[in-house]
Amino acid sequence: MPMQSPAQLPSRQPKRNLSIALVPVLLVIITFLFWRQTWFGTRLTDREMSQYLTDTSVPHKTQHALSQLAERMTRGDASARQWYPQVLALAANREAEFRLMAAWVMGQDNHSEDFHAALAKLVGDSDPMVRRNAALSLVRFGDAAGRAEFRAMLEPFPLRATQGGTITYRLREGDPVRSGTAVARIVSGENKPVDVVAPVAGELAGRMVADQATVAAGDVVAEISPGEDQVWEALRALYLVGAEEDLADVERFARGVTGMPDRIRQQAALTAQAIHQRMQSGQSTPSQH
Repeated sequence: MPMQSPAQLPSRQPKRNLSIALVPVLLVIITFLFWRQTWFGTRLTDREMSQYLTDTSVPHKTQHALSQLAERMTRGDASARQWYPQVLALAANREAEFRLMAAWVMGQDNHSEDFHAALAKLVGDSDPMVRRNAALSLVRFGDAAGRAEFRAMLEPFPLRATQGGTITYRLREGDPVRSGTAVARIVSGENKPVDVVAPVAGELAGRMVADQATVAAGDVVAEISPGEDQVWEALRALYLVGAEEDLADVERFARGVTGMPDRIRQQAALTAQAIHQRMQSGQSTPSQH
C-alpha cells in the first residue's frame, strides 16, 4: 500500500532566493506515509484519542488519531503532550506501519528531547520507509543523522529475494512501482509462494536475474529507481544538512536526470549551492547524534 502523507503540500517551483527553500523543508509533511487518500476530518474526542492511540487493533483508527494529534501539535496545542507517551510506544511497536506513523508525528514537535531520542533510533530501523520518515523528522531538530538515508533516497533501491526458489516477475522494466507492489513471486518446492514486495515507490529500473531463474534468499532481484517525491524531499533536506560527501548525488540531479521534472533539477541546483556555501564559509552541518 502506498505510503503517502495525509495531506499533500502543493508543488511549487523553487525560488532563486535561497532562504525561500528553507520553508518547505521546515514545514514538510512527509510524503511517504500510507494514508494519502484517506480522509480523517471527523474530529475525535479526547477520550477517543486516548483509546485509539493505545489500542492498535484497528489501524485505521490509530492513523486517524495520529493525524489529528499532529494537527494539534502544529497548532501549538499544549494538550497534545498528554499523548506523547502513546506516540513513543508506537515508535517502538513491532509493526512497521506504526513506527512509520510515529516518526512522522514526532517531527511536528522539535522541542521534545524524548522524540529526538526516539527518532535517532528509528533512523537505523530495518524498514526503509521508517528510516526515511525518521531522517526527515530529524531535520526539524537540526540533526543531520539521516544524511546517509537521504543519499540512499537519490539512488536505486535494491530489492532482495525473501526466500530461495524460482522467481517469476510480475513487472517489466520501466513499469511504475508503488510502495506495497508485488514485483515478483518466488516459488520453492511445496512451500507457499512468497511475493517480493517493494517497500518504496519509483520505477522498475531493472531485473537483476532472468525470469524463471533460481535465486537464493537475500539475492538482489530488482532495482527500483527513486520516485520524484522521495528525490524532492531528500534534496530539500540536504539543502539544510548536506555536506561535501553528498555533492556527487546532488549535482547529478542538478545536471538533469531523465524522467525527472525541471523542479527537481532546480531544487538540486539550490541544494548544491547551499552545500558549497557552507563549505566555503567553513560552516559545519548540524550535529549527528
